[in-house]
Amino acid sequence: MDGSDQRQYPLGMEAGVHKVVAPPRQSTVDKLKGKMKETFFPDDPFRSFKGQPARQKWLLAVKYLFPILDWAPRYSFSLFKSDLVSGLTIASLAIPQGISYAKLASLPPIIGLYSSFVPPLVYAAFGSSRDLAVGPVSIASLIMGAMLRQAVNPSTDPFLFLQLAFTSTFFAGMVQASLGILRLGFIIDFLSKATLVGFMAGAAIIVSLQQLKGLLGISHFTTEMGIVPVMSSVFHTTDEWSWQTILMGICFLAFLLLTRHLSMKKPKLFWVSAGAPLASVIISTLVVFLFKAQKHRISVIGQLKCGLNRPSWDKLLFDGTYLGTTMKTGLITGIISLTEGVAVGRTFASLKGYQVDGNKEMMAIGLMNVVGSCTSCYVTTGAFSRSAVNHNAGCKTPMSNVVMAMTVMVTLLLLMPLFAYTPNVVLAAIIIVAVIGLIDIQAAYHIYKMDKVDFLVCMAW
Repeated sequence: MDGSDQRQYPLGMEAGVHKVVAPPRQSTVDKLKGKMKETFFPDDPFRSFKGQPARQKWLLAVKYLFPILDWAPRYSFSLFKSDLVSGLTIASLAIPQGISYAKLASLPPIIGLYSSFVPPLVYAAFGSSRDLAVGPVSIASLIMGAMLRQAVNPSTDPFLFLQLAFTSTFFAGMVQASLGILRLGFIIDFLSKATLVGFMAGAAIIVSLQQLKGLLGISHFTTEMGIVPVMSSVFHTTDEWSWQTILMGICFLAFLLLTRHLSMKKPKLFWVSAGAPLASVIISTLVVFLFKAQKHRISVIGQLKCGLNRPSWDKLLFDGTYLGTTMKTGLITGIISLTEGVAVGRTFASLKGYQVDGNKEMMAIGLMNVVGSCTSCYVTTGAFSRSAVNHNAGCKTPMSNVVMAMTVMVTLLLLMPLFAYTPNVVLAAIIIVAVIGLIDIQAAYHIYKMDKVDFLVCMAW
């Protein structure tokens, strides 16, 4: 072999070893099928079905649709003890939050408790997250109330407003379930971090300002959401301010903020912050009852009827006059609440080292909202605050949601008369402390350092 024909190969290598064979030609249809499978079925959900007998395939299919059948047969008393503690802990948070968030959505307080009873039971059967604690959330409550108030005044026509809320919840559930069934969960990823941070911070500020009505004891307050109309309403009604209400509000606001700060500094004391809202409700209710404070310009919730969820499928309103409003409200609240629920579920799953199927979560959340719309509930999802408490309390399975629901059931059946003396100012304080957590200053600063355009988008919200 002469020098012109020599090739430089590593020792022991032959000339033809690394010859690359061209891939087989694919038609346009085959390429499209590959792309579709990569987009919609990246996790290959039917992988476990391959090569299985027909009976086993049916069993796997049922377990896929009902995750409770996967963990329930292995459930033990030791697991139940952990879930019992977790369920009772999140119930202490769910009861005052349910009442407060319903008022935030301009709905009767009892609807907030209904929404903490049926949806958790549905999620326990269909959900795949061990840590997610479901119920009403502040951001969805705010959006629903604000959007529906543009069409109907809840003060003058409360029944129609309630109908629109149930119908919007139905559409929200249909949107969420459809995204899961069609495996379109990747759409949620298009919501940028800057948009979410700015939107939640802006919503938190508006919500907090709206609670000045309760903190100051104002009777006539604007229904607009803008900062200027709210502040104008505050300072044009100084004659309605109640010093008794202001004093009580400042005391409980300071108490809630102090417990929140303590739990953030010492995570092992999470139960202090978790139990603070319920403690505030109990203490304030006793104060009002013993000192007849309702006669001294401190407004209270009033009588709430005992009983479980009433059927509401006959209250769903598909009339053309309001159909556009309810569909739009359902779409927006559905996407926002779904984003929060899936994000929270994935976050805590990664901390414990297990997998959460995003599309199954969407179907579970969607189904619980469809069922909820027929059982006097409004939009619910996996709440970050409740889930954090559930996680820290040592939950093991979704059974903690069942324990929480049973606790709320006992409250609905036996304890509702006790809330008649609960002051509205305490509910306002609970809402303010809850939404403060939506303002993420560090995230906004990080966005500013990384991308100035994204920061402008964040501030625009």
